[in-house]
Amino acid sequence: MKELVEIIVTSLVDHPDQVEVTEEAKDDEKVINIKVSQEDMGKVIGKQGRIAKAIRTVVKAAAIKQDEHVTVEIVSENE
Repeated sequence: MKELVEIIVTSLVDHPDQVEVTEEAKDDEKVINIKVSQEDMGKVIGKQGRIAKAIRTVVKAAAIKQDEHVTVEIVSENE
């Protein structure tokens, strides 16, 4: 899943070298954290969160196919 998110996010942003995608396990689900430069934050979130929702939908569909529970979170650089 991490690789899928990396491919999607790096194709959206202006600074693909600053994209960090990490994966951690919490309880019975995986959490994928996306960290991008502050300039690219709007490109990943999109107007009214449409891009972020689309990323989550694609990842959720892929996770269901593999019988997993995956959550995608977009983390700002300040956190």
